[in-house]
Amino acid sequence: MESGLGWESASHHRNLLSKIFVVAKKWGYFTGPNPVAGVELPEKIAVREKHVLTPEQIARLMDVLSEPVRTMVWLSLLTGLRIGEVLGLPWKNVDFNSGEIRITQACYRGIIGSPKTKYSKRLVSIPTALKTVLLKFRESAKQLEGELVFHTSNGTPYNDSNSLHRFLKPAGKKLGMPWLNWHTLRRTHIALFQVAGGSLRDEQAQLGHSKMSTTLEIYTLPIPEQQRITVEKLSVLMANDGEFAQNREDLPLAS
Repeated sequence: MESGLGWESASHHRNLLSKIFVVAKKWGYFTGPNPVAGVELPEKIAVREKHVLTPEQIARLMDVLSEPVRTMVWLSLLTGLRIGEVLGLPWKNVDFNSGEIRITQACYRGIIGSPKTKYSKRLVSIPTALKTVLLKFRESAKQLEGELVFHTSNGTPYNDSNSLHRFLKPAGKKLGMPWLNWHTLRRTHIALFQVAGGSLRDEQAQLGHSKMSTTLEIYTLPIPEQQRITVEKLSVLMANDGEFAQNREDLPLAS
């Protein structure tokens, strides 16, 4: 880390080395205690502020985007898919009859491969609004069932980095949101998912995370407006000279 390696990268290296020693011991190539077990990383400090889009910002963004990026953004916002999962999605995995998208592959830097983890292979529901968007896009693009949903004129998958810097970043700067990136869309989905009443366990399944802590610590952000609404509701319950008991029937059920 002193040489410039980020906290996340250092953590991945530590976990990988630990796993190597665990497997080596299991296979009989190593007999001592795991030397990585005592390695501690410094406190993690957020380098960049994390953002989520408001409904108003989403509407403005859609007005300036053109296809196919516009539908890419809709898909990411309404499902929470990683950009690699969006770019690697074939039409055959989009089932409009059952209303589900099956995630079996992903695309990174233009190369199709397996999803990030085994938990990333999952089913994601298609909301009605997204179904309309996808059907309209498929009709206008005149694509075949076996093709990728998003591909270049040569039939090759898009590069996530190129799409970011050629389309999404310029749109964000135009609207005064220079921080806009693919991760912002995924984070926005979870923020709205939370407001809509989704549980943390549901959020974890939706994002395809192996650990709930990843969902909670990295993607779940407090929403000031929602906090304000909640404390206002609380104040109503306690406003009548402390007659809290009279209002207890109005309390929502715990979830």
